[in-house]
Amino acid sequence: MTSIKHMNTIKRRDFLKTTAAVGAGYWISTSPGRARCQSPNEKLDLAVIGIGGQGGTNLRNVAKQNIVALCDVDETRGGKGFEQFPNAKRFHDFRKLFDDVEKQIDAVVISTPDHTHFHPTYWAFERGKHVYLEKPLAHSVWAVRKLTEMAREKKLATQLGVQRHVLNGIRNAVALVQSGVIGTVKECHAWISGDRGMPPIPSEPQPVPPRLNWDLWLGPARKRPYHETYCPYGWRFWWDFGTGETGNWGCHILDIPFWALGLNYPTHVDASGPEPHAETTPKQMTTSFKFPAERPRGPVTLHWYHGTPPILSQLKLEGRNMNNLFIGSEGMLLCGFGAYKLLPEEKHKDVQPDQSKLYTSPGFYNEWFNACKGSEPASCNFDYSGPMAETVLLGNVAYRAGGGFDWDHENLKASGNEKANGLLRDEFHKGWEI
Repeated sequence: MTSIKHMNTIKRRDFLKTTAAVGAGYWISTSPGRARCQSPNEKLDLAVIGIGGQGGTNLRNVAKQNIVALCDVDETRGGKGFEQFPNAKRFHDFRKLFDDVEKQIDAVVISTPDHTHFHPTYWAFERGKHVYLEKPLAHSVWAVRKLTEMAREKKLATQLGVQRHVLNGIRNAVALVQSGVIGTVKECHAWISGDRGMPPIPSEPQPVPPRLNWDLWLGPARKRPYHETYCPYGWRFWWDFGTGETGNWGCHILDIPFWALGLNYPTHVDASGPEPHAETTPKQMTTSFKFPAERPRGPVTLHWYHGTPPILSQLKLEGRNMNNLFIGSEGMLLCGFGAYKLLPEEKHKDVQPDQSKLYTSPGFYNEWFNACKGSEPASCNFDYSGPMAETVLLGNVAYRAGGGFDWDHENLKASGNEKANGLLRDEFHKGWEI
């Protein structure tokens, strides 16, 4: 089996031909009003939107750059970040941030809840700013596609927060699949264990904490009274704000088969699970995606489970620390972020992964820093991660729509399940329309 190259290889080459000029040790900023020659070692000027939780982790990882502005709707959650960078301008509203520092920044890091990914990213792209964005990229299929196309059209550097992409364990799994050691792969099972979801519906509203700007937190979502079940973390399990455990983990775990098999857009999506709830995400669900043949591989069916996949017990396999099972014509690969097992073990006992054909990463955040300065695109740029995020969200669409559909990715249209078409795009609250 011929090795399937990382999907970004050709895109990177094309990107370098068409983006910012790269000279002998210099780059030209693409940000409006900031065209200037800089050394590759010079720091980027960054704004960071969402600096609590995962946003705090991202802030620490970009702290070696020049932090110009910080934004968070929660004074307490953002407090540590605000204190760490006393010279950075503080904001609660990202729109005011752009109004104030647009000409002072090169790029933006965005780590807000899913339902508020789209608007700050859209504003950043409109202003020519590079973006590092948390998964699952956006809250709806339409929004993911819109941002992916904007980034490409404007030739901006992007990176989706799939930080595990550079882990040695993932690289080993990709190298093994692409080496052909398990033969032709026609099927892959991927999963996240646990039963998080379906939180209780609040019976009474609660007073908004003084530290929090609730209206800004809601942003484009429909208005509702504050309750601690939504904020600061439980939003993940409410359809208005989050994308459930599938959206929370899907991009991390499906990154392995997407990279290993060179997957892009599915042509058919199916789903099953408990009766969908109008407001809350499920405790378990199963989805499947059919991908057409794309040289050098044939067609592939990818199964996703929120819960333990039945195939593990059927094959008497232990799934601890694992999250993917590739089934090939010459064997199987059971793997996770840090471990793998080739099956049957006796047949493959002397096989070692060879990563020599994979790209070498300077570090996940460094990839993006370099891309912002005109180097090759980061490994999880939106041309790679956009189709993956869309696939993750299409699984949610099929589950909520009560069944499967054929998927026309070029026209963003589901056939055979009209309810699915009504779930592809969010309805933005008045004042947040695009």
